[in-house]
Amino acid sequence: MRIHFIAVGGSAMHNLAIALHKKGYQVSGSDDVIFEPSAGRLAKHGILPEKMGWDEAKITMDLDAVILGMHALKDNPELLKAQELGLKIYSYPEYIYEQTKNKLRVVIGGSHGKTTITSMILHVLNYCEKNFDYLVGAQLTGFDTMVKLTESAPLIIIEGDEYLASPIDRRPKFHLYKANVAVISGIAWDHINVFPTYADYTRQFEIFIDTIQPGGTLIYCSVDKDLADIAVNSHPELEKIGYEIPTHEVKDGITYLLPERTPLRVFGDHNLMNLNAAKLVCAKLGIDSNAFDIAISSFTGAAKRLELLNAVPGTNVYKDFAHSPSKLKATIDAVKTQFGERKLVACIELHTFSSLNKEFLEQYADTMKEADLAIVYIDEKTFEHKKLTPFTKTDVQIAFNSDRILFFNNSELLSNYLLSMNFYETNLLLMSSGNFGGLDLSILARELNTLS
Repeated sequence: MRIHFIAVGGSAMHNLAIALHKKGYQVSGSDDVIFEPSAGRLAKHGILPEKMGWDEAKITMDLDAVILGMHALKDNPELLKAQELGLKIYSYPEYIYEQTKNKLRVVIGGSHGKTTITSMILHVLNYCEKNFDYLVGAQLTGFDTMVKLTESAPLIIIEGDEYLASPIDRRPKFHLYKANVAVISGIAWDHINVFPTYADYTRQFEIFIDTIQPGGTLIYCSVDKDLADIAVNSHPELEKIGYEIPTHEVKDGITYLLPERTPLRVFGDHNLMNLNAAKLVCAKLGIDSNAFDIAISSFTGAAKRLELLNAVPGTNVYKDFAHSPSKLKATIDAVKTQFGERKLVACIELHTFSSLNKEFLEQYADTMKEADLAIVYIDEKTFEHKKLTPFTKTDVQIAFNSDRILFFNNSELLSNYLLSMNFYETNLLLMSSGNFGGLDLSILARELNTLS
């Protein structure tokens, strides 16, 4: 099989390219720019393009398929050539389905927790030495790539994103996988550039449920009222299983699952609900409760999900991917609950298109109220790049419903402020889907003053 990737440098795209290369396919690709770690990974497998840019000569009649990444534009010259030649053009979720249509497909969807639930399932299956394929949105400890596709595995675990499949396929990715077992972790409005109203957004989850295959199973968070209503009123022939926070206790900074008092290396109500979702999926795959508990006790978390950057007595510094209002609140609440005796400094970078929309900003009201000190950072260059009107400190404080919010739009000033503080008996939580204007958070975490 000869496969060509247009925009091969994307996170999912380069991992799929590597997976197909490992499967024995002849893989080629193009992109206008490829950053690390994508470039290094592609080079390691000998499939990094020799030069950057688009080249129509790479599109030939002997290609079995062209896979189109979201980064490409509709007028991409390689795409136009492929269309002219009548080649089969797939989005990457379409091609994942094409590769797995004879397997059992487990698809994890939802506005938050997708990566963590998927990661927990993969960890347990790996621990129990099961044979499985996967597609996940973060690099995991113990897994070389974020995509694995084989002939032998009878099932695949897929993290199902609700964003669009490709520039020419405006369907959400998770509609294309046709799940046998589906998880929805919760619904919180996001991607307002594509789904301008909450009703538009929730409709995508209703359609996702409709794509579950006959005889399939829907596992959903029952404490999310809107989601529970959608689930209950959905296709009557589906098996529907709701879940909530499992029984647990927190003692001396460690969370234990009850009744067996299994110690966990993750914490927070949102992670405990993620764990329950993963446990229900694993039960459908033949893993009993005791085996799951033993396996999950060694799970350390997905990358950038409450990732511990540094710890000294009395102070932990965490990095988290949280950026949407629901994720922000859940993450702050988790750290505050786990370490109730410590103060919490919480810093969020607003980086996504939705979070930088003034009307959407109101969704952040009261999300940081549990933090002892709340900081909002926006890289001033981000507004220029996205061609948006910058927020003022007053805009942010009104939207977050707090005049205690500190506001920074310069990363050096933010860094200097944090380094001037004393973090004795205080945790720091740094949350962003960006990079805080290029700050090295690991160095920052080590240089904080934590002395009494």
